[in-house]
Amino acid sequence: MKFYDREKELQTLHEIEETSLGTSQMTVIVGRRRIGKTKLLLRATEGKPCAYFFVSRKSESILCRQFIDVAEHSLGIPIGSYTHVADLLEHLMKASQNMPLTLIIDEFQELMNIDASIIGDIQRVWDLNKDRSHINLLLSGSVYSMMHRIFEDNREPLFSRATNIIHIEAFRTGVLKEILRDHNPDYTNEDLLALYTFTGGVAWYVELLMSAKAFTYKKMLDVIFRENSLFINEGKNLLIEEFGKDYGVYFSILECVARGINTRGDIADAVGVNEIGGYLNKLENSYNILRQLRPIFSKASSKTVKYYIADNFMTFWFRFFHKYMTYVESGSIELLKQTVQRDYTTFSGAMLERYFRQKARESGQYTNIGNYWDRKGGHEIDIVLVNEIDKSMKIGEVKRKAINISPSELQEKTDYFLTLHPELQSYKQERVMLDMNDM
Repeated sequence: MKFYDREKELQTLHEIEETSLGTSQMTVIVGRRRIGKTKLLLRATEGKPCAYFFVSRKSESILCRQFIDVAEHSLGIPIGSYTHVADLLEHLMKASQNMPLTLIIDEFQELMNIDASIIGDIQRVWDLNKDRSHINLLLSGSVYSMMHRIFEDNREPLFSRATNIIHIEAFRTGVLKEILRDHNPDYTNEDLLALYTFTGGVAWYVELLMSAKAFTYKKMLDVIFRENSLFINEGKNLLIEEFGKDYGVYFSILECVARGINTRGDIADAVGVNEIGGYLNKLENSYNILRQLRPIFSKASSKTVKYYIADNFMTFWFRFFHKYMTYVESGSIELLKQTVQRDYTTFSGAMLERYFRQKARESGQYTNIGNYWDRKGGHEIDIVLVNEIDKSMKIGEVKRKAINISPSELQEKTDYFLTLHPELQSYKQERVMLDMNDM
């Protein structure tokens, strides 16, 4: 698959490289695995003096030997012999005084697993050499909790050392359209919704499907649920390292949320853990997987909170693969596929709401985007879009088919909502009824 999107990220990386010609830059690139960080970094450094180091779990001395070979080949300069990563970095920083260069260290957080003292040694070398060097140091990582700890915990050596932090997100909705259009000009909105639902715009998943010529909803299902599919264990492979020995509790929580059990009390009852707050807090703040959703315009202290999994693929994986893992283990992958087909209309309907809210955010036209429900779970409004600058708002329902939308019910819900927020009654108002034709 060709390289798509990332124009803003590429522009930012090019500007950082230019800045590094005057003073050294340490840039942290964070994003979940499979999001396309490595491709982005290699694209941004094409044709430039650059060495790419990938950190695997080996001894530090073996890693250094591999890194030295890469650096000598990529930069065309003699390095010598080193057994410590920090010493090799110091050599390259000193070399950059006369020859500006870029160094990429991919899966940087793995250095902590090899020897936590390496991070402190890197901090020492960086502080001593950065002012005289011209190195563009790009540090990429996929384990969010560890990267957050290394660079944003004030107890860690590299706290406040990063000159830039870039978060790589999934493809935007418009890019998904472009990709489908390039591969299948006759795609339908059902195909687009399936691609969004199954991949969430994560580059590697999209590429897997496009490479397999799975351009339609049906063919995507065939690829995802075929024998030895790479999707089957993907959620487990991605998250077990994050969660460690408590992964069973975390997985149970995420399955509940994916199934629609999404309030704190209901999650605690379903999982059977009384002190659920600590787990929810870590899933939200340490692991960056869960999000809190409150009715639009609610106070931050409001207890009317629902949790949701921010990542579409993870929502899909926990809703089906994890919930029905016994099907996989018994070799009944076809039965699991049939289960998805049975429940897909309801599941993708919720994803369609997410699609329209994301599309609205990407438009940059609104100052507040959300949905609404009251404390009893009634008067649900699927989408509320507000522009506080020009005093306008849109209130809408989202359904897969327009025939399932009731204008009178939407008006009733709107009237109720506006009685709670009289300050919005003077806004220019529009009722919107969104279905798959509006994607």
